[in-house]
Amino acid sequence: MLKIGILGATGYAGQNLVWLIKNHPNVVLSFVTSRSHKGKKYSDIYPNMRAFVDLECLDTSNIDAAIIRDTDLVFLALPHKSSMGMVRNLLRINPGIRIIDLSADFRINNPEVYEKWYNTPHELINLIDEFVFGLPEIYAESIKEASYVANPGCYPTASILALAPAMKAGLIEFDVIVDAKSGVSGAGRGAKTANLYCEVNESVKAYGLFSHRHTPEIAQELSLLGGGSSNVVFTPHLIPMNRGILSTCYARLKKNVNSSEMLALYKDFYNEKPFVRVLNKGSLPETRNVRKSNFCDIGLAIDKTSSSLIAVSAIDNLMKGAASQAVQNMNLMLGYNEETGLDFAPIAP
Repeated sequence: MLKIGILGATGYAGQNLVWLIKNHPNVVLSFVTSRSHKGKKYSDIYPNMRAFVDLECLDTSNIDAAIIRDTDLVFLALPHKSSMGMVRNLLRINPGIRIIDLSADFRINNPEVYEKWYNTPHELINLIDEFVFGLPEIYAESIKEASYVANPGCYPTASILALAPAMKAGLIEFDVIVDAKSGVSGAGRGAKTANLYCEVNESVKAYGLFSHRHTPEIAQELSLLGGGSSNVVFTPHLIPMNRGILSTCYARLKKNVNSSEMLALYKDFYNEKPFVRVLNKGSLPETRNVRKSNFCDIGLAIDKTSSSLIAVSAIDNLMKGAASQAVQNMNLMLGYNEETGLDFAPIAP
């Protein structure tokens, strides 16, 4: 069984990764790290893992080289800007190690765009092209051959999957609007006043207008799909639930297409993609129906008055938007069926 390490294992995405790897039939969890909980037993931080994962959390910035050399693949569930230095250290110690990065450090193809949106120079420009964008429904064949994968963000996963078939077929204009809502776990596990229960409960708010860092990621991938330059107006919202993303995407039609034709296109595009469920005409996704799963549900509507496509997608932001998608990528990289360890139904409310 191949040995897997998880760096940043005590954040929300990291915790979901630990759970998935522990229950995966073909790999074994070798080590976990945490900057804030180094030296503590993992099961003391997450008591639900008692007798399942009692590993001691190693110091993320000071992992013994022998452990890295003995590891086949690592997940980096680290903050943006932190992964670059960690990738450099990992490859210096073990040049053959496989890496799946859950941060944004290798998602953006253009280092100048990365610097603009993340306010820091890219330290490993020579490695950007070696990281495959880890959206299996689009790049599965490249992921199978990759040593390094940049796991997409949660909002981009939901939004790109919602628009990909229509954009690829040339049926919609390049300029799109994405209106998305996320549960509070999307903001991370750190203590922040804005995320306190009393601040979030009974309220919905927009944030990051024209400045959210997932914007260039969505635009990059839609541009590649359509073979042009996509401009994205992206407005995220925070809603009072733990987990989930609902992304409502608006695009002008370039051709006269009815709803039945569009639905047929989507079902054909995702026909052999086990984790995308295209809903029948008249049905729209709900976050509760994908909760704690790797599924993305997509519903469609055509507005003839405005000649527009409305595509709605729902994912679990911590799963298909982070951890379970990373495991799906791992499966492809290691030659396993992509459903391995992920073939379970969403948990009903």
